[in-house]
Parts: sequence; C-alpha cells; structure tokens
Amino acid sequence: MEFEHIPVLLTEVLDGLNIRPDGIYVDGTVGGAGHSSRIAERLTQGGMLIGLDRDPDAVAVAAQRLSELPAKVVHCNYSEMRSALDSLGIGSVDGVLLDLGVSSHQLDEAERGFSYHQDAPLDMRMSQQGLSARDIVNTWDQSAITKILWEYGEEKFAPRIASAIVRARENAEIRTTLELADIIRDAVPQKFRRDKNPCKKSFQAIRIAVNDEFGHLRTGLEAAFDALKPGGRLAVITFHSLEDRIVKQQFAQWCAGCTCPPDFPQCVCGKKPRGKLVTRKPIVAAAEELAENRRSHSAKLRLIERS
Repeated sequence: MEFEHIPVLLTEVLDGLNIRPDGIYVDGTVGGAGHSSRIAERLTQGGMLIGLDRDPDAVAVAAQRLSELPAKVVHCNYSEMRSALDSLGIGSVDGVLLDLGVSSHQLDEAERGFSYHQDAPLDMRMSQQGLSARDIVNTWDQSAITKILWEYGEEKFAPRIASAIVRARENAEIRTTLELADIIRDAVPQKFRRDKNPCKKSFQAIRIAVNDEFGHLRTGLEAAFDALKPGGRLAVITFHSLEDRIVKQQFAQWCAGCTCPPDFPQCVCGKKPRGKLVTRKPIVAAAEELAENRRSHSAKLRLIERS
C-alpha cells in the first residue's frame, strides 16, 4: 500500500516535545508514521511511542514502519486516548502530538472520496465506517447543509450551494465527487470561479461534518492534556483557522489563573494555571520547508506544557 507522508514542521515538533530517551509519547494521528518514526528513534533508553489512528489503512502502514522501533500502534480515534492508554497499562505520558486534518494518503487515494479533482464514490470517511459524505448531501435538509457549509467551510455562497444540492438530488442521487463538484461550481457566480477552485471550502466543510472533526478535537485536546505528566508537552499542528482557533482558545483556558472580578481585593476562586505556553505565537514553516512541502504552507504548531 502506498502511503507517502512528508512530516510537516518535523524539526520544530521534535524540539518542541523536548523528547527524553526514556519517555512515553503519543502520536494521536500516526498516519504514515512520519513524525512517529523520528520520535521513536530518539527513545533509546526504554522509552515508548504510542501511535493512534482512526484510519485502518494508516494503522496497517504505521505498524509495519514502526515494527523495528520502540512503538505500539492502536486503531482508535485520538479522542479515545485515555481508554487506549488504559488498555496498555499506561497512566501518564511525557508528550503528545496531534497533526490534524486529512492526510496526504487520504487525498491521493481517489477511492476514499476526499478530492474534488478525481472522480470517486462520495465518501470522505477517515475511519471508513459510519456516516458518509453521500449520506449528508442526499439526506440532510437544506438548512442543515447550509449550516455546515457556512460554519465549517466559511463559504459565503452556502445558501446557494445547499439549494443547488437539494435541487440536483431531486432528479438523481448524488453519488460521486465530481458530480458534487459540478453542482458546487454551477452554484457559485462565474466571476468567483476564476480566482480559486470554488469546491475547496464546501468539500472541507462536508469532510469535517462527516468525521466530526471539531467534536473529536475538543474531546481529544482534553484527553491529551489530562494524560500529560507535570512538565509534559502537547504539540498540535493545525491547517486552517477554525481548528487553530479551537486550539488557541483551549490553550488560553489552561494557562489562565485567577478568574475573580478585577475589583476583588484578593483571590477567592483559588484557580491556578494548569499549563504554560512554550511559545506565545504559533510556529510556522521556514522558507526551505515551504519550498519543498506544499502542505506546510497553512500549518501552524502550538505547544503547551503542563504545570
């Protein structure tokens, strides 16, 4: 199985996790094991890397690529991290990496139905189970489709596109990626089709809804942070502003101390910061990486250390 993966912000992740050779680390989105293999190579004194992924293809490939390293691979969503660690008898860990979004393999494999450039069954399921993109576009009502296009894709033509989808499915079920792409293109005013592909935001929104990416992100952030030892670090790579906003806001909550009103003479809430930011601003790719890896252009890395 082809599963090429160029790890984004690799040096920055390795440095940011502050890897100890005897530490326990979790890659919650192991994918093609690009980051995981480099982390595991540093665990030379009894350390262990735990790789998680909801995609069975990724689990199979990662298990093979990590077989000669101190690593274990578990088939589960990173939001289920606590139960995965419990099953391995692990209480707390020294670091967690979450590399969010869709993998290069998922985009490149046409039959997975993520891409609007290649014709394939309309799917988009990372886990290859449950609700599919075909289910959403053919069964959800117009208001629900409009809502996800607007909220998850920030698509300003969401009402027009949702209306066009509903009209099209009255004639025949929408079955493939290119059928959906044609409907979206025809719904967008022509002058907006020239600047960039008008399908990008809608496909992103539907993919996020299919995989409940934001729900899993919120749950997964809590699970990852709670699993850290004091001094342990959580590294999160995001690829669009909506993900990054969720991560930034959650990190800010963990770093907040007293929440008493400013006119109180002394603190009565007793709240202490649970973590501290490793860098105040997100880390982005250097010029050399930007030139070599197209996927790195929108990547942002945020790091937090548990108190």
